[in-house]
Amino acid sequence: MRDPVLLVIAHGSRDPRHAATVHALGRRVRSLRPGMRVETGFLDFNIPSVTGVLESLAAEGVRDVVALPLLLTRAFHAKADIPAVLREAPPQLRIHQAEVLGPSPLLTAALERRLYEAGLTPADKSSTGVVLASAGSTDPEAIAVIAEIAREWRHTGWCAVRPAFASASLPRTEDAVRELRALGCTRVAVAPYVLAPGFLPDRIARGAAEADVLAEVLGPAPEVARVVLERYDEARVPALAALGA
Repeated sequence: MRDPVLLVIAHGSRDPRHAATVHALGRRVRSLRPGMRVETGFLDFNIPSVTGVLESLAAEGVRDVVALPLLLTRAFHAKADIPAVLREAPPQLRIHQAEVLGPSPLLTAALERRLYEAGLTPADKSSTGVVLASAGSTDPEAIAVIAEIAREWRHTGWCAVRPAFASASLPRTEDAVRELRALGCTRVAVAPYVLAPGFLPDRIARGAAEADVLAEVLGPAPEVARVVLERYDEARVPALAALGA
């Protein structure tokens, strides 16, 4: 009995770096689990579209799909956009929507990986304040999740951790950088809690102009790929149960 196809659903962007990064993450996931079929679809701007991928899978005779939102929090896209698109899928497909990626200790590990790649070391933690910079949302649940991640991450040894948002919510990255300076942190680092480059990550980067360190986006970090597989497996179990496996 074949495993369900994994369909990674990304938002899409006019910035070509976005799609390139999403596809790189898909390749990383395949490398961790050879033989598993991984497809990528976009809600907007890029091809293939989610609808197009689903129609192609149905035409091939595929029956079971795990649709995984490539999102870090449960906000509008996870609650409304993606379910609406999936409801329009060909009726012969059995689609199981996986949970969003965050929060996860693996994502926190990926954030630290990016900070160390940008020049910090574990010995710098106690003197370094970190801005956890996310895209932002009008969804209170998503904002609360980012704030909780910052609180928990602070307890791993950083001087301080403050959340910031590129849109919809406050504070902005530059304001959080200044707050950490005022707290007396020797250095300030900005850790983008975003998956791929684009308009809002570029805004985060501009807001980090006065920081000492700016990490790269999470992208195809191995920890992110492992979270993708965790979410797939969580959704895969009921998918196989529906088949009588």
